[in-house]
Formats: sequence, structure tokens, C-alpha cells
Amino acid sequence: MRGTLRRACAAGLVIGVLVTGLTACTGNAGDDKADQGRTTGKPVTKACANGTFTWSHLTERDRLTGVSDPERLGKGVGALQNPMRRVYTPRPSVRADGPAPSPAEILFSLGKKAGEIDSDARTLAEAGGDTWSFTDVRQPAPELDTDRVEPHAAGEFVQFAGVREVSADFRYTCPDGRTVSGHARNWTVDIAGLTGCEERPDSVLSREATQRSCGPAASSSPSGA
Repeated sequence: MRGTLRRACAAGLVIGVLVTGLTACTGNAGDDKADQGRTTGKPVTKACANGTFTWSHLTERDRLTGVSDPERLGKGVGALQNPMRRVYTPRPSVRADGPAPSPAEILFSLGKKAGEIDSDARTLAEAGGDTWSFTDVRQPAPELDTDRVEPHAAGEFVQFAGVREVSADFRYTCPDGRTVSGHARNWTVDIAGLTGCEERPDSVLSREATQRSCGPAASSSPSGA
């Protein structure tokens, strides 16, 4: 039995409003009045509008997020019972070396570049109120043990889970020529898989799963790896 994978897209369209952060104000009315007309002397640089993104070093990588201990099933087959343990937690990430658009806008541009977001809108703000989970900087990691794959033969098996991560470097250029550089990353596909300890792994995820749970002897590289 060859390794089995099941994928669920996590970048689908979500209708509604996405809140990516909250800002809190402190102080009282008296403080506000006392501060009127007072300046700090430090100019505040803000991200420009109507800039242009340029992306480079775009990569897509399958990352193992969970794996179970090996479990042997006989001829009667059945579902695996061993729970998966987490080995990696995917998290959205946006970094910039200066004033830049919001993380959601940056991820929107990355999603369009990577083909994860299908939209004619130039920016997320122009998307007519539509949002995508790929633009959510608070998108949680997928849970483990929620989408198990059952084997259809006897043998020793390992259940595993993973995601597909998309990352790239960006340069944001303002109309006046100012530029900001950075890096962005998010995950797009929730993967559930099953592999046998006595079989040759046929994917990056199944190979890492057997290395972690079955031992190195059972995890030789698949052809073409």
C-alpha cells in the first residue's frame, strides 16, 4: 500500500469583515486638552498608498505538523488509534524594514502572486468587503487528529499531518520612489496522510514521518528526491 494523502484547501473565500488587530487608547479628556498644540518634534513616517509590490524568491514547501507512533494492523484492518503529536506549528508571518501596508494587504498581494487568491482587485481594500483566510495574520494552525486516513491492508502504519507553506520576499515601492523591503509567509493546504513503515516513502512528508516514527532504516529517499 502506497502512502495516502488528503488535502483540504485553506485559502478559500470568506465573506465578511476581517479584523486583524485592535488599537487601544489611554488617558483622559484632560490629557487630550493638555496635549493640544504640543508636538514631539519627531516626524511620523507612514506607509504610502497606491504603491506597487514586487515579489521574489517565492517558495512553496510542505511542512510536517504532526505524526503518530507506528501501529500494526492485522488482516481485519480498521482505524488507527494512536494520537498524533505536534512537531511544527505553522504561523502567518509578515516582516518589513520600514513603514509598509497592513499585514493583511501584504498577504493579499502574496496570495495573488502565488495563485492562492483569485481576485481582480488590486488591493484587499478594493476587494469589495471580501476577505480570504490567507490574509488573516491570526489564522490558527490546523488541528491534529481531525481528518484521519484509514489503511486498506495489513501492516505497520504511521498517521501524519502537514501544511503547504508559501513564502516570499517583497519590495513595496511608493509613487514618490520610497521603498520598503520585507518577507511574508502563510500556509495554504491542510494535509492528512498515512504511510507504512515497511514501504518506501513516496513524498517529503511521508519520508519525514517514517524517519520520526519508524526509524531511519524505513525512510530511504523516494525515487527522484
